[in-house]
Amino acid sequence: MTLDELEIKCKGCTACELCNGRTNLVFGVGKKDADIMLIGEGPGENEDLQGQPFVGRSGQLLDKFLDSVDLSRNKNVYIANMVKCRPPKNRDPKPEEQEQCIKWLREQFKIIKPKIVICVGRISAQRLIDKDFRVTKQHGEFIDKNGTLFMGTYHPAAILRNPNNKELAFGDWLKVRDKIEELGIEI
Repeated sequence: MTLDELEIKCKGCTACELCNGRTNLVFGVGKKDADIMLIGEGPGENEDLQGQPFVGRSGQLLDKFLDSVDLSRNKNVYIANMVKCRPPKNRDPKPEEQEQCIKWLREQFKIIKPKIVICVGRISAQRLIDKDFRVTKQHGEFIDKNGTLFMGTYHPAAILRNPNNKELAFGDWLKVRDKIEELGIEI
């Protein structure tokens, strides 16, 4: 199955109540065989309206971080979310919503086969790295899970709320760049 075929199937998903409030499904965007995959928590209002992840103010900040280490959603990374539909009022996706949606992310992962996964924010890091993951303490650490390296970092929206963490987050992206070089990944 291709990502395009999977997205068509996902558009018909009604497994949880989030489907009832969506304007657009936010499946993912980027290079379809990227070695670097970013996973956020779920779409916000701008993402729901445009059908793409990270397109609001936090997306602009994420793009700046990516650009600073020669990464781009248009050429060498793939960006997805834990849930594909916007939670009401941009609340955190509930565990049962994540559970219903995780199958889509697993299939994306199987098709893309990334070497590095960046968990953007607490929700994805706690689901994909460790349920007790603390972004403030463990950001920038790489964890090998079955041959794929996972790292958690600050969510750009959290940085917009607390700009004091911008330098720490930038340091995480420099670690991503160094890991890409260390592994010999061509970007």
